[in-house]
Amino acid sequence: MNYYIIAGEPSGDLHASNLMKAIKEEDTNCNFRFWGGDLMSEVGGDMVRHYKDTAYMGIKEVIVNLGKIKANFKLCKSDLLKYKPDVLILVDYPGFNLRMAEFAHKNGIKVYYYISPKIWAWNTGRVKKIKAYVDKMYTILPFETDFYKAYNVPIEYVGNPVLDAIDNRKNKNESLETFLKRNNLDSRPIVALLAGSRQQELNNVLPIMLLMVKHFPQFQFIIAGAPSFTINDYEPFIKDLDVKVVFNQTYELAQQAHGALVTSGTATLETALLDCPQIVCYKMWGGKTITKLVKRFILKVKYISLVNLIVNKEAVKEIIQDDLNENNVKAELGKLLNDQDYRINIFNHYNDLHKIMGKPGTSSRAAKLMISALKAIPTEN
Repeated sequence: MNYYIIAGEPSGDLHASNLMKAIKEEDTNCNFRFWGGDLMSEVGGDMVRHYKDTAYMGIKEVIVNLGKIKANFKLCKSDLLKYKPDVLILVDYPGFNLRMAEFAHKNGIKVYYYISPKIWAWNTGRVKKIKAYVDKMYTILPFETDFYKAYNVPIEYVGNPVLDAIDNRKNKNESLETFLKRNNLDSRPIVALLAGSRQQELNNVLPIMLLMVKHFPQFQFIIAGAPSFTINDYEPFIKDLDVKVVFNQTYELAQQAHGALVTSGTATLETALLDCPQIVCYKMWGGKTITKLVKRFILKVKYISLVNLIVNKEAVKEIIQDDLNENNVKAELGKLLNDQDYRINIFNHYNDLHKIMGKPGTSSRAAKLMISALKAIPTEN
C-alpha cells in the first residue's frame, strides 16, 4: 500500500520513523511519501519537504513567511492528488495537518491521525474538525483518549511511542564515565538543559536557564542540541560561559544527568521516563496581562507538562511565564540538585508514571491496527 505521512518537527520525525519501520514489517509492499526529517529518510521513501523548511512559529515569523506557507499548502494538496495514497497519516503539527485532513477527506483520501495535537489543552473547538475529517485517531495518552471518547471521535489507544524511542535508544547501557570521556566532558555532575527545538523557545527560555551556570559552579551545564539547530544557533547564548552543546544525544544526556531544566513538551515526558529529576520551564511572549488571559480563556488544563498531566498531580515543578525568573529557578534548582528528600519525592512520582505508561510496542500496535483497518476497507471495482 501507499502511505503519505506528514510530520512537522523533530519529535514527529522520530515517532513517524518508528511507525514507518513497524509498517514495513507488516506490509512488505509498502511505499512512503512524506513531509518530515532525516530519521524518516533513513527508513526510506520519497521526501517532499524537510520540516526545517516548513516550521514557522510565532505571529511575526508566520507573517514574514506567509508566502512560503501558502506555497507549502498548495504543494501538499497537488502532491496528494498526484500520489493518491491509500491513506494519509498525520503526526501532530495541527496548524498544517488539520487543513490537510480536510482537503484529503473532501478528495476521498482516507485520513488517520497518529499523535493527537494538544487540542485538549489549548483549543477544544478543533475537535469538530477532527470528528469531521479524520477517519480514525490513534491516541497515545490515557487522558486524551477519554477526551475524544466524550466527543464520539473514532479512536484506538495504542500506548505512547516515546516508550519505543527510549527502549531503542543508542548507548542504552553506557556508563557515566564513558559518556563523559566520549564527549570530552569533565567529572562534575551534569545539569542537562533541554531548551526546545524552536527559535522562540531559545530566545525566551534558554537565557534564563543559562543564568544558573554562575550559581552552581560545582555542576557542568550541557545543552541538548536540537536537530533543527546547529552550534551557530547556540553560540550567541553561550559565549563566555562554561557550557557545552551535544547533538543527537538527548536521551544519553538525560540518562546521565543529575538533574535537568526542560522546556515544556514531549521532552518532559522523555526526561521523566529516563528517571532524570527535572524542572519544567516555559515562557512565551507577553507579560502579566497575556499570562492571565491565557490561563483564564485559552489554557484548558491544570498543568502544562505531560508528566503532571498523566499522573494528575505536580510530580515535577512547573515554572512558567512571569514566574520564570532567575531567583525562582535558582531556588528550585538548588533543591532539585541537593535536597535528597526532594529528589526521592520526584522518583516516587516517576514510579507512578512508569506504571501508567506501560511497556514499549506502540509503533507496532499502531501499524497493525492501521493496516488491518485499511485491509478491511472494500475496494471499488
